[in-house]
Amino acid sequence: MVTLTLLEPQQKTPLKQWCFENSSVIRIGRATDNHVVLNDSLVSRHHLELREVNSAKDGSSWKVISQGTNGTFLNGVLITQSPLPDNSLLQLAQGGPILQFQLEEVTVAETLIGWQEITETVENAAATVAAANNAASLSSNCTHEGNSANNLFCIHCGQPLSVEQRIRHYQVLRTLGQGGMGTTYLAWDAAGLIAGMPQLLVLKQMNADMARIAKAQELFEREAYTLKSLNHPGVPKYYDFFVEGGKKYLAMELIHGQDLEKRIYTTGPVTPNQAIAWMIQTCDILNYIHSQDPPLIHRDIKPANLMVRNSNNRIVVLDFGAVKEIGTTPGTRIGAEGYCAPEQERGQPLTQSDLYAIGPTLIFLLTGENPFKFYRQRGRNFRFDVAKVPTISSQLRHIIDRVTEPLPRDRYQTAKELATALAACQ
Repeated sequence: MVTLTLLEPQQKTPLKQWCFENSSVIRIGRATDNHVVLNDSLVSRHHLELREVNSAKDGSSWKVISQGTNGTFLNGVLITQSPLPDNSLLQLAQGGPILQFQLEEVTVAETLIGWQEITETVENAAATVAAANNAASLSSNCTHEGNSANNLFCIHCGQPLSVEQRIRHYQVLRTLGQGGMGTTYLAWDAAGLIAGMPQLLVLKQMNADMARIAKAQELFEREAYTLKSLNHPGVPKYYDFFVEGGKKYLAMELIHGQDLEKRIYTTGPVTPNQAIAWMIQTCDILNYIHSQDPPLIHRDIKPANLMVRNSNNRIVVLDFGAVKEIGTTPGTRIGAEGYCAPEQERGQPLTQSDLYAIGPTLIFLLTGENPFKFYRQRGRNFRFDVAKVPTISSQLRHIIDRVTEPLPRDRYQTAKELATALAACQ
């Protein structure tokens, strides 16, 4: 687990703290799409990144990459990129805010299980599915020995090895993640009330603090309503929506895979053919949601919201909380910086706004860099400049240019049209 503590400059006393239990990349800066937002004029919009580095020899360690125009100091030394030891002090610009970086080892029992780990543990338990189908009891009283610490189910009887809590008929096996909006759990429907047979699923719980905020409630309920209305292999299946103990819950399909952001940061940029194939699949999903009546706009297409299924290497679009129907009153500005179209910045999204995000997503997949790094002034407008990126051909560069035109009317008008153009590059 990584803990970042904002320190008072003189006495070095703690002012604020952030904890990251299942993150491989932590972004820090002044822009609101960072994981740690520091409102200080000396801090750049995207000042620095902390990245986890996995080494077969040393295990997991971290490094810091500075992108701030005013520099970053690691334990008093100006750096651009450096290994990040435990208990280091990071100062964002001379005279800027100071963060203390701390690493804390966690035991297997405390570790938040990741999507990749879920796949492995589910595969380990595949031989016991038949037994699990008969274990519809809501109690977990398995006493068998010989199970791996990572297994979710007993290899002998198929029952869950550990149940953290029960929410209605769902057994919570792991906490997948915690954020400002809520907590996400890996849950087991032992009674098979959802699909007629026991199965694993994702259970999202809205935080009590967020429940007091009308906009947060709207977004949470919108995701449930939207998923319930959609039926596409590239969209997580809706299972259930309910209120229990004053808290709202959404039960949905568990996708075994990894999001594109984590994938690229873990293994590096992909080949043009792979990037194009994934974006064509994304266009197919966008074409489906844009074809609803009325059309739906996702409003938050970005690598972190595009999951690749392990089973078939195909894209699934996540996070439908920001979805908006065309023709509704312009509302809150939603979208990640660098991936957000100009009209969406103004709170007036169109279906072409979703297509805009395909351009910077391609840049990220092919470079491993934040696309904002390539966003420069060209004439009277700011545009993405990827002319010097060797993996981006002139044909693909033309597509990126067109799909990110400042005016929606100058872009590809439909996801089908964009997919056809992308297919011609393969």
